[in-house]
Amino acid sequence: MSVLERIQQPRDLRLLHRDELLHLCAEIRDFTVESVQKTGGHISSSLGTVELTVALHRVFDSPRDKLVWDTGHQAYVHKMLTGRRDRFDTLRQFGGISGFLARAESEHDQFGAGHAGTSLSAAQGMAVARDLKGDDNHVVAIIGDGALTAGMAFEAMNNIGHMRTRVIVVLNDNGMSIAPNVGAVSRMLEALRTAQPYRGAKHIARQVIDHMPGSDLAEEARRRIFTSLKALFIPNLLFEQLGFTYFGPVDGHDLFAVESLLEKARDFRDGPVFVHVQTQKGHGYAPAEADNVKWHGVSATGAAKQVAPQYTAVFADSVREILKADERAVAITAAMPGGTGLHGLFKEFPDRVFDVGICEQHAVTFAAGLATQGIVPIVAVYSTFLQRGFDQVVHDVAVQELPVVFAMDRGGIVGDDGRTHQGLY
Repeated sequence: MSVLERIQQPRDLRLLHRDELLHLCAEIRDFTVESVQKTGGHISSSLGTVELTVALHRVFDSPRDKLVWDTGHQAYVHKMLTGRRDRFDTLRQFGGISGFLARAESEHDQFGAGHAGTSLSAAQGMAVARDLKGDDNHVVAIIGDGALTAGMAFEAMNNIGHMRTRVIVVLNDNGMSIAPNVGAVSRMLEALRTAQPYRGAKHIARQVIDHMPGSDLAEEARRRIFTSLKALFIPNLLFEQLGFTYFGPVDGHDLFAVESLLEKARDFRDGPVFVHVQTQKGHGYAPAEADNVKWHGVSATGAAKQVAPQYTAVFADSVREILKADERAVAITAAMPGGTGLHGLFKEFPDRVFDVGICEQHAVTFAAGLATQGIVPIVAVYSTFLQRGFDQVVHDVAVQELPVVFAMDRGGIVGDDGRTHQGLY
């Protein structure tokens, strides 16, 4: 019997020895590749979260502790470890297990997901409910760096920090959503990944501070020293400015390092915590490591899904001709340059093709603002994601009768991805 076959519930992970845990991670990767190639699904994200998921289920006691997974692309391993491994041949099939999170499917799926950026708000709701009821469990939100660019995630962080809610946010930072991430947050995370001088200086400073007397004056000195260090090496560290205590970054493929950091976060009781885990999308599977955009999802044949289907390619060619013919025209996508076909236009029109990240609301009103000034914006967006900007379509575009072109991809019934991804708009 393999190590993976012995895992029926998360508590079984705590019975494994160090070598068995390493074997387990390898078996999970093999099982993921083998099973998802048969059914189709999102493979790269889950390959990148194997060690993180094992560590989460060893450190926390699900379902008593609430693990809230954002989106769902990264949660296949979570499903395997919570009693659903034997049903993976039904993944994304009618009557089978969902490709995302579903409360009706398992007590370990604390919140349904499919669209990005919802986990932090849901986690805060669960944590406040815990406090109102006088319970003492942990609430952990696991979110990718792509989803972290969503406006809703920042709204949640702002409120969590303001209320000092005891929530643990785990950032799965692989530098990607489906396409490479964009924006100031992405640049800040890159600075954190490379800020070795800060970590070294912080260690030295802590040794000095530990020998200082325990007076109020010394405590203020401690605070000022660490504030100065962060300002010197990592200017305006957003998470701590919002009221979170920051842990990391840590190598997300070092199981025991991740586990150790999560234990520290679990034992920290003074307000919200932000745990920064660096992973590689597609880790351990060479084709996915080499092209993690192409291998974000695979078809049931085991081949990487074509990023730009025929209709999408025709649309992209049409947009190219429009941009050539009309200098007023621009194109906008919300983190889906490959899926909408615009990825090939960025080099050709670097000042007129925009990827705003997972920010559909902003994309629509950004287009509306452009339209007020005589620019002709073409917003290329998946139908299922445009519903997130529906208020902006009505309030900011339609009511003002602004000339914005919406090119809605993936319209109609979308069977494999389930009810959260139907193209209704």
